[in-house]
Amino acid sequence: MNMSTITRTAQIKMSSFIFLYFFTWSSSFGLYALWLSQKVGLDSITIGSVFAINGVFAVVMKPVYGYIMDKIGMSKWLLYFVCAVSALMAPFFVFIYQPLLLTHTMVGIVIGALYLSLGWYAGVAASESYADRFSRMYGLEFGRIRMWGSLGWAMAASVSGLLFNYTPLANFLVSSATSVLMLLMLVSLKIGDEQLRSNNVISANKIVFADVLMLLKNRKFWMFSLYVAGVAWMMFVAEQQFPRYFVSFFDTKEQGNAWYGYLSTVQSGMEFVMMMFIPLLVNHYGAKKGLLFCGCVVGARLIASGLTSDPLIISIIKPFYGVEISLLLISVFKYIAEHFDKKINATMYLLGYQAMIYVGSVVVAPPAGYLYDKIGFGQTYLIMGSCALLFTLVSAFTLSRCQSKRDESRNFAPALNTAPAEPVKH
Repeated sequence: MNMSTITRTAQIKMSSFIFLYFFTWSSSFGLYALWLSQKVGLDSITIGSVFAINGVFAVVMKPVYGYIMDKIGMSKWLLYFVCAVSALMAPFFVFIYQPLLLTHTMVGIVIGALYLSLGWYAGVAASESYADRFSRMYGLEFGRIRMWGSLGWAMAASVSGLLFNYTPLANFLVSSATSVLMLLMLVSLKIGDEQLRSNNVISANKIVFADVLMLLKNRKFWMFSLYVAGVAWMMFVAEQQFPRYFVSFFDTKEQGNAWYGYLSTVQSGMEFVMMMFIPLLVNHYGAKKGLLFCGCVVGARLIASGLTSDPLIISIIKPFYGVEISLLLISVFKYIAEHFDKKINATMYLLGYQAMIYVGSVVVAPPAGYLYDKIGFGQTYLIMGSCALLFTLVSAFTLSRCQSKRDESRNFAPALNTAPAEPVKH
């Protein structure tokens, strides 16, 4: 086979793995907040605590997964482990998690947090980091791989609400079954010898713990984390219990559940399309401006969600979360690749971005749950949206400048400026 055929075959298999991974978890985890409230019977404050403790475990496990990823390079054994954990979803939720939440709530919360961190919270970050490395090794855009995850989430979401109304057991059984297919696809994926021999993605010098300490002393790390704290925290914490707010706009819970499933499909479809086109936008304007665009969309969506009382308007607003995800993910990977050493690429992604997101679950989710009960979802979303816009403004001055094709085209004017453009300082 020629090189283009080998590349195409590897791309199809990597895309299929990402598709199946997101399909697996969308089938069940997409309705997690509804399952906790409607099937288990937890109140808002307890659900907020569930997400907070989930966040604690995610904060611990994500950097561990990132460090392992930087140690093993393109080896797949960590992803094999994630597949195995995912395949246990049905027996875990049915025979362990739900009974413990009903009889020994705190024990159930802790065990559930460990399982979800291994399979989803840290697992999805490891999968995306691997896909990013894969795409750069083959000279592809990460968005062209990750968009298949959006499609997988959309296809599962289109039926997950209906299955949930019938019985959540069906959701969990679908998830476990597709995990087996995901594992088989991963086994069949082979990275080409040429890509492994000559690439600018995997460092010959493997990460050591001193590199992590140096990262924590890097000012760019903390300025990036400030953006995550102000924008991504608001975005993800608001989404955790958004299904409950959305369902309240409808006459019955069943009707709201079904519509939430339909619109999750639309949202993921929008994410799928945006993953194709947003790399062009981010390449043109630079990763920093991509992050700032994302912050503006997050703030506007949350404020609009808080102001409306119309089920039609909230239904129109919801899919824009797909635009935010696309902007955020693509901009984050490009920003990290540009400003941080490739030796710590996965660690930076899982620690500086993914783990920092779940620090937000620990810090923000419980007070958010309290505010939902005391002042309502609408008022809480107004506060969170305003915070996102404020931190976006601050980040315009604190994030590092990024290269962009727009700047390159402006600088290329020999008659007016013959001096070379100053490179971005790393």
